[in-house]
Amino acid sequence: MLVAPNAFKGSCSARVAGAAIARGVLEVWPDARPVILPMADGGDGFLAALVTTSQGAVTRHRVPGPLGASRLAALGWLGGPGPRTAVIELARACGLAGIGTPTPATSLAAGTEGAGALIRAALDRGAARILVGVGGSASTDGGAGLLRALGLRCLDAHGRPLPPGGGALAALARVDRTGLDPRLGRVAIAVAADVRSPLLGPRGAAAVYGPQKGADPLAVRRLEAGLARWAQLLGGRGGLRPATPGAGAAGGTAFGLAAGLGAQIASGADVVAEAVGLDRRLRSADWVLTGEGRLDLPTLVGKAPGLVAERAVRFGVPCVVLAGSLDPRAERWLARRGVAVLALGDGPRALDAAVRTTAGDLRRAAARACRLWGASPAGSGR
Repeated sequence: MLVAPNAFKGSCSARVAGAAIARGVLEVWPDARPVILPMADGGDGFLAALVTTSQGAVTRHRVPGPLGASRLAALGWLGGPGPRTAVIELARACGLAGIGTPTPATSLAAGTEGAGALIRAALDRGAARILVGVGGSASTDGGAGLLRALGLRCLDAHGRPLPPGGGALAALARVDRTGLDPRLGRVAIAVAADVRSPLLGPRGAAAVYGPQKGADPLAVRRLEAGLARWAQLLGGRGGLRPATPGAGAAGGTAFGLAAGLGAQIASGADVVAEAVGLDRRLRSADWVLTGEGRLDLPTLVGKAPGLVAERAVRFGVPCVVLAGSLDPRAERWLARRGVAVLALGDGPRALDAAVRTTAGDLRRAAARACRLWGASPAGSGR
C-alpha cells in the first residue's frame, strides 16, 4: 500500500496528510503496511519532500516578504553525493500566505524579491545547482522582483527604477542586465513549475491566477499589460516564448527565471517523483492512495496527485484520489481511466470548518475507500 498525497493547502502538509490516510487504512486493515511518500509539485511541500528524501539540511535567512516586510524563509540543501544543490520553495519567501487578505492593491504591489534573496544566499554558500519550486506565489510580477534582488534594473522612460510589483511593469522602458550577479553564470538553475500555463492570454498568469491573488478585472488588465511589456523587453533565451508551457507559473516567475537567467522549466511533480523514487515504489505496490485539497482540471496537468494517478495507471496499480472538493469534469476524466475519486466529508461545509478537520476527514475517507474498493491488499503492500 502506497500513500502518496500532496499537501492540503491551508490545513496540513503532505506528511501529515499521509499519516492521517495511513491511520484510516489501518483501521480497516490492521495488518497492512502503508508506505507514506509525501509528494509535491513546486508549491507547498516541495522543499520538505526533496530535503527529507535526500537526508539534507535546511538553513534560514531573513528576506523580503511579498509586500516587502522582512521575514525568515527556509533554504534547503540536498544531501548525498553530487553538486552542492540548493532547494528554494518560492512560497516560503513570497507566497500568498504572507499577504493576509489579498486585495486588488496587494495583487499589484506583491513581488518576488524574497525568492531572489534566497538565490543570493544559495550563491553565498557555494551552490552549484539551484532548484526553484515556484507554486503558491502572491505576485504577478513575472519574476522581476527576483531578478532585481540579483542585480537587474527595471527602469522607466526617465531612467528611474520601477517600484516593486507587477502593477508597475506597464511603465517599463528598459531592462539593464549589467549589474546581474556574475556568479549566476556558474550555476545551473531549474524551475519546478506546478502548472503548464503560458505567460500571457486568457490562460495566462494574470487572467487565471490573478483573481486568486486579489486582482479584480481592472487589476488583471493592468497585470497582463505589465507582463506583456516585461516579456517584450526582457526577451528570452534558447527560443523561450511567453507561450511556452509553464512560463506563467507563479505569476510568470518561471518566465523571468528562464528568460533572465537561462533556467530550465520542468514539471515540479516530475522533479519530486524522480527524487523520491515514485516509479520504484509503484512497481512494488498493490494499491495507492493520493489526494489534495481541490481536485480540478489543473490537477491533471502538472499537479502531483494527477501525476501519481497517471503513473499508477501506467503500472497497473489501483488508485484512489481523496479530495476536499471536486470538479466533476476531473472526476469523470479519472473515472474513464479507472481511477476512483472520493470526496472528504459527508456534504457541503464552510471552507474554514473543512480546513480545521482535514486530518480527521482524511482518516475517515481512507477507511471508507478501503471498505468500498475491494478486499485487503495482498503482497508487498501488506
